[in-house]
Amino acid sequence: MQVREILRVKGGTLFTVTPQQPLAVAIDSMADLDVGSLVVMEAGKMVGMLTFREVLLALRQHASSPDGITVGDVMVANPVTAFPDMEANDLRRLMIEKRSRYLPVIDGDTLMGVISFLDVAKAVLEEQSFENKMLKSYIKNWPSETPAA
Repeated sequence: MQVREILRVKGGTLFTVTPQQPLAVAIDSMADLDVGSLVVMEAGKMVGMLTFREVLLALRQHASSPDGITVGDVMVANPVTAFPDMEANDLRRLMIEKRSRYLPVIDGDTLMGVISFLDVAKAVLEEQSFENKMLKSYIKNWPSETPAA
């Protein structure tokens, strides 16, 4: 299974913010959209990622108040990225090695979407379930040998 297949199942909806937006607005967006990450865009290009990890660290450093903090102050600039032809196992390995729960998927200069570790788990589970059904069907319909008389 490739990253492009995971994106197809998940969908390519992107939720974005700008580096200049107040962190409080980004937090509200994440809560309203029930997402753990936002792509930070500027002039039509991805410039970073904001995840709940950066939000928590920023709140810890600023006495639990997002006042006066912008997305650009806390985002991860130049985040680790995946590409559409990457195999799911390589993607999982990369996410674990880089401790990234969310990876933007880039095809050339085009941002295709963001894949979360949960998206990967769902896609792998669906693939395994499908293979399991196919194997059971194959075994069920296997021609039985009848002894020659």
